[in-house]
Amino acid sequence: MRQLWHLLEPLHAVLYYAPEAFEEAAVLGYATEERWPSYFPYRAAPLGAVGGRRVASAFYSFSPRMVDEHIASAWRTASPERVLAARERAVDRVYRAILGDRVDAPELAEAAALARRAAEAADTSGRQLAAANAELPWPAAPHLQLWHAATILREHRGDGHLAALLVEGLDPAESLVSFAAIGAASVERFESRGWSPGEWAAARSRLAARGLVDGDGVATEAGRELRRRVEEHTDRLAAAPWLSLGPEAVTRLADLLGEFWVAVLGSGLLPSETTLGIGKV
Repeated sequence: MRQLWHLLEPLHAVLYYAPEAFEEAAVLGYATEERWPSYFPYRAAPLGAVGGRRVASAFYSFSPRMVDEHIASAWRTASPERVLAARERAVDRVYRAILGDRVDAPELAEAAALARRAAEAADTSGRQLAAANAELPWPAAPHLQLWHAATILREHRGDGHLAALLVEGLDPAESLVSFAAIGAASVERFESRGWSPGEWAAARSRLAARGLVDGDGVATEAGRELRRRVEEHTDRLAAAPWLSLGPEAVTRLADLLGEFWVAVLGSGLLPSETTLGIGKV
């Protein structure tokens, strides 16, 4: 099941790094010197014209201050409906640029159909971002269906991950500090989430008081065990869509996605290190 997350995540995330997506965002009026001015509206648009508090709740690991900085003016710049339309145009252009004629390949259409089956089987109860994306109409083209399915499934997993963090008593800043403590990614990479050095240090102190990190911010055995439980709980909560497909269809989907995953990674658009810890947890 985790393998499917690893394969689908780049197919979703490439939107936030591709020049075509920045071009579409610029047409709407968003700044494009860095990715965050378009990332927040692109990802939050399915929720509607909500404020920073709602977005910070749904995204969880970002500093509320950083969320407010970008969301406060996001819907004055363009409505969620216009952002969603631009998002779909961007995905179409990005996939065509990366995959070329393979966007029309029967293998991609088959992968899209299987991923859609899994996405439609996902229970979105209590899952803000998965539910918001699942409520959107399905696009007609197979490559756009693949991206939409990947988005629903990754947000379904992400929403469940937040539940696992809450069960273990990790607030937004602590979730990042504890993840960095096990080496999931560098502290510098996690700094992109907008927490100040003081806020990071305070979160580390709270974790140290619980015996989860040592004086250098490295996870103790208890801290590693806690993060192991978080990942196991996340995997369990994310399993239902894949169980609904059955093992043969899951294996077939993994086989089909391989070449498209390689193409996206080979585009060079995605960073070599992310805050998701894929391949490290």
